[in-house]
Amino acid sequence: MVFKINTFHKTMIKKIKDKFFRYVQIDTQSDASSLTIPSTAKQKNLGIILVSELQELGISDAHLDEFGYVYATIPSNSENNVPIICFCSHMDTSPDCSSENVKPILHETYNGSDIVLPDDKNVLIKVSEHPDLANQIGNDIVTASGTTLLGADNKAGIAAIMAATEYLIQNPNIKHGEIKILFTPDEEIGRGADKVDIAKLNAKYAYTIDGESLGTIENETFSANGMKVKITGNSQHPGFAKGKMESAIKIASEIVSKLPKNEISPESTEGMQGFVHPVSISGQVEKAEIDFIIRDFTESGLEILQNKIIEITNEVLKNYPKSKVEFFITQQYRNMKSVLDKHPQLVEIAELAMKRAGLNPECRSIRGGTDGSRLSFMGLPCPNIFAGEHAFHSKQEWVSLQDMHKAMETIVNISAIWEERAEA
Repeated sequence: MVFKINTFHKTMIKKIKDKFFRYVQIDTQSDASSLTIPSTAKQKNLGIILVSELQELGISDAHLDEFGYVYATIPSNSENNVPIICFCSHMDTSPDCSSENVKPILHETYNGSDIVLPDDKNVLIKVSEHPDLANQIGNDIVTASGTTLLGADNKAGIAAIMAATEYLIQNPNIKHGEIKILFTPDEEIGRGADKVDIAKLNAKYAYTIDGESLGTIENETFSANGMKVKITGNSQHPGFAKGKMESAIKIASEIVSKLPKNEISPESTEGMQGFVHPVSISGQVEKAEIDFIIRDFTESGLEILQNKIIEITNEVLKNYPKSKVEFFITQQYRNMKSVLDKHPQLVEIAELAMKRAGLNPECRSIRGGTDGSRLSFMGLPCPNIFAGEHAFHSKQEWVSLQDMHKAMETIVNISAIWEERAEA
């Protein structure tokens, strides 16, 4: 049965708006320096609200676990043997920009001009820098006020999943199998899947709702490693240091300064090009550390980039004979395409769901990672669907209510299509 959601249903758009505004005003910023799970206790504040809303919809098993994960089940209303599908979004926001006291601003019936944010008029969302705004004429844009990020990454995805859940429960004529809902903490710091209970989730396939432009689905991500360079210098009293001192701080600075500026850096790469990126540097005269993230779509590409850091470091160390260096490489996540290529029906059904929503689907690679990267290698194949979020991790972050509504519609369609294709 092919059904049609009224795309211009004002009541539904308002529900999505109300949910989204409620969620973004809860500070859920994660913290990479924290050793706790979740990394910040305040992430659970949103989890508690989501569990309460799910229980109010009649989902009795909705709960928040000790690690800050929200689990819930929409029971099947089909007699067919439908694979269990999971929809997932993350609750945390990026540590890169403040998420304290977020004030969402609604810009109704967007007219195509630059958007000035009221609390800091120097923060502009320029059409020239955000080309997707050209597709939003007449839509309702949500931004923050200019002093914080918005949190559409990934609360737009949460709002879409919650709205779809409410719609499915209130429209039992739409047949679907058992649906699992998963909201994770700490995705922004690479730990979103660390404590997912795959056995409890008991899903066959999943979709993260954490993508950007309307109609996009991502079946390929970066592969990611972290690399720590530990430098041991030669400390001496600075008054008597001539010919003796070798400062680990200066060695670290020299290594970073010799990184190529016009290649293999985030600011000089795009598309399928990988990069190395120093994310922190710390230390004293005797010891210093540089933390890098390394990204590429292939294993061989990661190795080339790692070797480049080693090569630069060893070249710098030639001038510091009393010093030494150690390299520590950790695997963070891997390109999910190798898993998803074995399950082409996941992308195929998502594309059909988007077409039913009146969209022209586009399959892309993402220059980043999602919880789906990790989940795919944990036995839960998981591509990424658009949520409409743009300019994430910044004060210029924005999303349109209509794009979130289309994400919600896509989720409902995916659920229905899996049921249609299932055997009795």
